[in-house]
Amino acid sequence: MKKILALGLMLAYLCVPGGKAADVQDVKPTKNVILFISDGTSLATLSTARWVQWYTDPDKPNLHLDPYLCGTVRTHSSNAPIGDSAPTTSCYMSGQPSITGFVSTYPYACGKDDIYPVDSTRAYQPTMTVLEAAKMFRGAATGLVFTCEFPHATPADCAAHSYNRGKYEWIIPQMVHNGLNVVIGGGAGLLDSVYVDYLKGNGYSVYKDDLQGMRKDTNTRMWALYDDREMDYDLDRDTTQQPSIEEMTRTAIAKLSQSEEGFFLMVEGSKVDWAAHANDPVGIYTDFLAFDRAVGAALDFAKKDGNTTVIITADHGNSGISIGRASCHGYDKLTKDQLFGQLSRFEMTADGFAKAVNSVPHEQVQKLFLEKAGFELTDEEMDALNNCHDYKYSPIPEAERKERAEASLYSSSLTGLMSQIITNHTCMGFTTGGHTGEEVFLAAYHPQGTRPMGMHTNIELNHYMCALYGFDPSFLSTMSNKYFARHTDVFRDYKCELIPAKEGELAPTLVVTNPRDKKKKLTIQAFTNIVRAGKKAEEEIRLNSVTVYVDKNHTFYLPESLVEFLQ
Repeated sequence: MKKILALGLMLAYLCVPGGKAADVQDVKPTKNVILFISDGTSLATLSTARWVQWYTDPDKPNLHLDPYLCGTVRTHSSNAPIGDSAPTTSCYMSGQPSITGFVSTYPYACGKDDIYPVDSTRAYQPTMTVLEAAKMFRGAATGLVFTCEFPHATPADCAAHSYNRGKYEWIIPQMVHNGLNVVIGGGAGLLDSVYVDYLKGNGYSVYKDDLQGMRKDTNTRMWALYDDREMDYDLDRDTTQQPSIEEMTRTAIAKLSQSEEGFFLMVEGSKVDWAAHANDPVGIYTDFLAFDRAVGAALDFAKKDGNTTVIITADHGNSGISIGRASCHGYDKLTKDQLFGQLSRFEMTADGFAKAVNSVPHEQVQKLFLEKAGFELTDEEMDALNNCHDYKYSPIPEAERKERAEASLYSSSLTGLMSQIITNHTCMGFTTGGHTGEEVFLAAYHPQGTRPMGMHTNIELNHYMCALYGFDPSFLSTMSNKYFARHTDVFRDYKCELIPAKEGELAPTLVVTNPRDKKKKLTIQAFTNIVRAGKKAEEEIRLNSVTVYVDKNHTFYLPESLVEFLQ
C-alpha cells in the first residue's frame, strides 16, 4: 500500500482539467474529513435562512458556516453547465465530471458539447470515490448522513456506481456491500430482509424507525433508517420518531471518531433541494437552518479534535429563489418585518400543510391556516383548494373539478398549491421548479488553515479532498482502472461466460474458468463485494470494493487482482 501511495504522490499533475497543482501541494493532510452538501442550494437560500434566523432571534445574526465562507464552486455536468445531483456529487467524489443521471460513473463522449475532454473508451466505467479510496488505502472508517432515502443520488454517489440514478435495485446492494461503517437517514422501506440479514451477519446494528434504538446503540457499525423513503422536513418531523440532521451527524461522528485510522463522513441536507423544486420558501430556509446546525456540531468536533477538515458546499443551485419578486410591488422598500415577518410565521412547510389539510374536515381548514400561518385563505385560495384533485375533503366532486389556466392559483398537486399560497403571502420569488447553473457557496475549516480559497471547479474540490488524504489528483483515476477494470481485459486468457439472469436476479452471473485447470473457477455476482471460487463455488472471497455490471456493454467491472485466483 505504501508503495502505491508513494507512486501516486510522485505522479505529474498533467492532463487533469481544471487543476491547481500549487494549491494541492500546499494542503496539509488531516486524519478526518467531513463533507457537507446542501442539495440544490442557491446562494439566496443562505441569505434567506440567515435573515429569518436573525429576525426571529436577534442574538443569532450569523449562520454556523459564516466564519468559514471562502469561495464558490463552479459545478456542472460533463456536457452541460447545469447538472443534477448525480453527476455533480459524482464529480466531487471522483474528480471526473459526469452526465445527467450518472452515479460515480464515467460519462460517454458528447463531442463538442463536452466541457472537458472525455475518453470515449472509458464510457460507463465506475469511477472510484474519495470515500472508497479513504477506506481502501487509508483504512478510514466511512459514514453517510442524509434526509432522503439512502440510494438517492448524493449518498449513492459516495458508495455506488450506476449510469441510471433511478436503478435502486443496482445501487442498494452496492451500498450494503461497500463496507460503510455508519449509515443514518431515510429509506427504511428500501432495506429488505436479505440486506438486513447480511448487515447483521457482518456485525452491524440495524434499526428501522427506531430512534431510541439508535440513541442507545454502542456499536461502531450501524445502519439506522427512518420512514419508507425520505424523512420529513425538519419543521414537520415528529421529534419523538425522527432525529434531526444535527443529531444524526453527532451520532455518526461519535461512532466514526473511534477509528484509529480516521474517517470520512458525508452529510447531505437532502430536502433543501426538494423544497426548492416545490418552490416552497419555508421548506427551503428551515431545512437549510437544520443543515447549518449540523454543520455547527461538526465544527465543534473539528475544533476540539485538531485533526479534522470540514468542507461545506452545495451540489448545484435550484429554483432561482430570490428575496423579492416583480409582482410584489414595492418589495425593494419593505422593512424586515414586511419581508420576513410572515415567512417566519409559517409553522409547517408546504408538504406539512398539504398533509394537515387532508387530515381535517373541510370546515376546519380556515382555523388550521389561522393557527399555523396567521391568516385565513382568500376566496380565490379556497376555490383553488376545492378544485385541487389531491384534496380529499373538497365539496366539489372529483369529476367536476376544473383546471383554470387563467387563475393565478392552481395546482392539481396539493403540495404545489400550498407552495403557491405560501409564496403569494410573501415577497419571495422563483424563476423555475428545476435546477439552475450559478456557482454555489464554499466554506471550509482546516485546523492548519489550508483552505480552498476563491473560485474552484467541482474537479478542484475533489483534488482538495484527495490532498487531505495524501492522494495525488490522478490517484482516483488510476485506481478506477485498477479496481474497476473490464472483465474482458482482466480475464483475457481465460474462458468467460455470462449466465443470463434468472427471475429475481439483478444481472447475469459471470463465470470465469482456467481452461488448463478447471478446478480454478470464479463465480461473480454483480453489485456486491462477494466472489466465489472453486469448481463448486465453495470458497468465498471478500473484496474491499464492489463489482459492477453494465448492461450497455455487457461488461463486469472488477479488480485486476481477481485474476490471481485463477493462476
